[in-house]
Amino acid sequence: MARAENTELIDSFEELYRDYYRNEIGELAQKYPTEQKSLYLDWQDIYRFDPDLADDVQNHPEELRDYAEEALRLYDLPVDVKLGQAHVRVRNLPETTDIREIRADHRGQLISVQGIVRKATDVKPKITQAAFECQRCGTLTRIPQQSGDFQEPHECQGCERQGPFRVNFDQSEFIDAQKIRVQESPEGLRGGETPQNIDVNIEDDITGNVTAGDHVRVDGVLKLDQQGSDQDQSPMFDVYMDGFSVEIEDEQFEEMDITEEDKTEIIELSSEDGIYEKMVGAIAPSIYGYDREKLSMILQLFSGVTKHLPDESRIRGDLHMLLIGDPGTGKSQMLSYIQNIAPRSVYTSGKGSSSAGLTAAAVRDDFGDGQQWTLEAGALVLADQGIAAVDELDKMAADDRSAMHQALEQQEISVSKAGINATLKSRCSLLGAANPKYGRFDQYEPISEQIDLEPALISRFDLIFTVTDQPNEAEDRNLADHILRTNYAGELHTHRVESGTSNFSDEEVENVTDDVAPTIEPELLRKYIAHAKRSCYPTMTEEARQEIEDFYVDLRTQGADEEAAVPVTARKLEAIVRLAEASARVRLSDKVTSEDASRVIDIVRSCMEDVGVDPETGELDADMIEAGTTKSQRDRIKNLKTLIQELEDEYDDGAPVDVVVERAEEVGMDQSKAEHEIEQLKQKGEVYEPRTDHLRTT
Repeated sequence: MARAENTELIDSFEELYRDYYRNEIGELAQKYPTEQKSLYLDWQDIYRFDPDLADDVQNHPEELRDYAEEALRLYDLPVDVKLGQAHVRVRNLPETTDIREIRADHRGQLISVQGIVRKATDVKPKITQAAFECQRCGTLTRIPQQSGDFQEPHECQGCERQGPFRVNFDQSEFIDAQKIRVQESPEGLRGGETPQNIDVNIEDDITGNVTAGDHVRVDGVLKLDQQGSDQDQSPMFDVYMDGFSVEIEDEQFEEMDITEEDKTEIIELSSEDGIYEKMVGAIAPSIYGYDREKLSMILQLFSGVTKHLPDESRIRGDLHMLLIGDPGTGKSQMLSYIQNIAPRSVYTSGKGSSSAGLTAAAVRDDFGDGQQWTLEAGALVLADQGIAAVDELDKMAADDRSAMHQALEQQEISVSKAGINATLKSRCSLLGAANPKYGRFDQYEPISEQIDLEPALISRFDLIFTVTDQPNEAEDRNLADHILRTNYAGELHTHRVESGTSNFSDEEVENVTDDVAPTIEPELLRKYIAHAKRSCYPTMTEEARQEIEDFYVDLRTQGADEEAAVPVTARKLEAIVRLAEASARVRLSDKVTSEDASRVIDIVRSCMEDVGVDPETGELDADMIEAGTTKSQRDRIKNLKTLIQELEDEYDDGAPVDVVVERAEEVGMDQSKAEHEIEQLKQKGEVYEPRTDHLRTT
């Protein structure tokens, strides 16, 4: 009976091939075995052909795969080729299983999982049939090798002795094998869950195609592996998968299901007049004020358009943003809110992040067989095509921060460790938060000197916001009112839910919570952002281009005079373009209009005035951020060094400090500034003291 059923199944597959896969099999026959070794069957096709067969494929995948491969060998081919070792791989199952939802019931079934490749071993040959040669009589014994331990023959079939044997590699059969670890995608996780992972064994022609950081969909059979050693076996089992097919998914946010009703709601929302105000109201409504910062965060979520040029270079569309502010101004709260809204996001705190944890680590462990080095993706790689929120950026070690430079501008991460040279993608926006150097802003010092980050890193941020906390009666009253109302709304809601004898009506609770409710539901906003990034690629109108150009050129002309500082660099110009594209995306518009340009120019100008104004001259100076010193500071240093050089020739012991300061005052330099610069020069080693209070240049 079983035999008849087997023949019936093989016939079913042959019929399926004739009806659906005639061309694919013809193509496989031409390319076999060098270019292609597998025939891919779409599960939906099998279901259309015979629903019972499709169910069998899902419930008994390994048996059915053998029948499918047998049917392929028996198939009449148009060319004289034998498909002896060809594989049949089923993909495109009707639904995917979350890695955290995998249970014992799935054992032996064909399942599909989605996630990000956390690490992958090298591709290594694996023996599938070992040919053992008896060293006494030379008889060959072939033993199939299943997964698990290496099987040796008990005795020789020729001389019936127990060895010794050696493996004859020429007569054995090998196959390529690789092991990958797939972790849940960040967009599938909510509320601080620890991402779970599953190991997948893949073989032959599907090996070697994926690297750490790739988003993949894997179809395969769920298997169990007993924990413990041979001597001390445990009743607990680990799960792993034997992979049938691995597809790299480059589409953004593959887990976001946007229905037709959602699309209609999104399009209606996008055409409303106050859409920008609504968007601002949807970001962290429990935090009072910060409308400009919240609008910028919305623009960062939507991001500009990534451009691919004909010469294969790429201009990033992702926006990087930095919030620097006094303690208690709600920076971290805004960051965690953004992390919840972004369709794909990774949150990390600077204190607990190393450069390897942010970028990628080369790890030596037992993943695969035996100790070997593998590459493990870090936070910026996991946030690929999403947002990386890094809190406490100033608390990170300087060498850990330097690992971010390449990730921010080139959006790649190069790793050269333990003999592994690799480049991983990190096409993400960075939202950073930091405190000033001394914990709180000092209003008498220029802000740029209070930012304890390297100029090279700061200059890569498109927008830098300073959040100062100055007492102001009217503002403080509004803030207090907002915080108390927010807390009261929380109290009422909790009281209503937790207490069985609540005497507050639903209406009362709703009236209070309306004040602190987001204007757009977070779930809808996530779908809105995903939809806009998938389907909207705005282009610049002539008016918008003109407006941005005029703003940039007008600023630059302020620095045309030889004595003046450079007010702005071309990096800011690209930032404005990215912001303007994001502004058009908010409306789901295909055109960047002059209104978009004006909106973002206002934001950029106010940011520059916050951070990039030289306090001495009152003029914009790009070098405050880009180089860490202002033009007036550099001129002072040059003048001071010249003064010291002139005076050290006049005095035997070097230039006396008081005389240097006196001369500096004569040429119009402030005494305290001159003393400050002398200290700076001593720290940098550009001048030294041969005797107390005497200076010489090095």
